[in-house]
Amino acid sequence: MTRADDSVALADGGVSATQSFYSRWARLYDAVATHTPGVGSLRARAVDALDPDPGDVVVDMGCGTGATLPYLRERVGSGGTVVGVDFTPGMLSRARDRVARAGWDNVHVVRGDAARPPVARADAAFASFVSGMLGAPEAAVADWADLVGPGGRLGLLDLASSTRPAGAPLNLCFRGLVLASSPPGTRRRHGGSPTRALDRRVAAAHRTLFERCTDVAHGTAALGFVRISAGTVE
Repeated sequence: MTRADDSVALADGGVSATQSFYSRWARLYDAVATHTPGVGSLRARAVDALDPDPGDVVVDMGCGTGATLPYLRERVGSGGTVVGVDFTPGMLSRARDRVARAGWDNVHVVRGDAARPPVARADAAFASFVSGMLGAPEAAVADWADLVGPGGRLGLLDLASSTRPAGAPLNLCFRGLVLASSPPGTRRRHGGSPTRALDRRVAAAHRTLFERCTDVAHGTAALGFVRISAGTVE
């Protein structure tokens, strides 16, 4: 297997700084990830594209506060297993609370690096709004493809700058949101434009999925700011 050179967000700062930042804002992040109008339908659409079978083992890479866990569990059913992986304590705490409140005994949340998940095998791997925070997205997606193996399913849901004419006027606002939601020092480390770094990483992640998968379904939404890709590993 190839190995990602950096953990989630390590390209944007050290592990402790990144963990501290996202832990501090975990409650707000959870509210945004769960209650923003339309975000639930985007998660449902992406999980539908992933199309896991009942009884499958699915890994949610960089699961954050667990906002996608309910959608994955619904698809695999009571006979399947969902594993959420994240390295931020504050995010994991809220994800575990979500699982406990729902009483799911087949959903597990573990602390680990999404770029090097502590999982031995899986039938499907999914990541939502994570690719742009990976230091080496190509290597990470390739590792996920190796994890699920031939015939396994791989899916990505991401945000990036819009290339649609209707969305282009809003790209400036999007840049502000990216900067506001990034760890301190991100602007300096990316020459004043963390959005360009995010766009490159998202493009690289989805390109690798296309390279490793067949029957890829790809689409955009929300005026072109949302990218959804899913396919079967060759």
